Amino acid sequence: MVTGIMNFLKDEDGAVTVDFVVITAAIVVMGLVVGTAISSGGVSLASKQGDSLADRGLGPASNW
Repeated sequence: MVTGIMNFLKDEDGAVTVDFVVITAAIVVMGLVVGTAISSGGVSLASKQGDSLADRGLGPASNW
């Protein structure tokens, strides 16, 4: 029984899998953070452009 426990503690086959899972999770989280930052910046930029066009009478509210 003690030998089985010692062999289990020395076995490193699952360590590589855990490393890949942690790295993959970090990449996914980083992608979500970057995507959120880009999308919120894009919405803000689009809103500013829409306001600018509306101020010049070129937007959808200008009723050509």
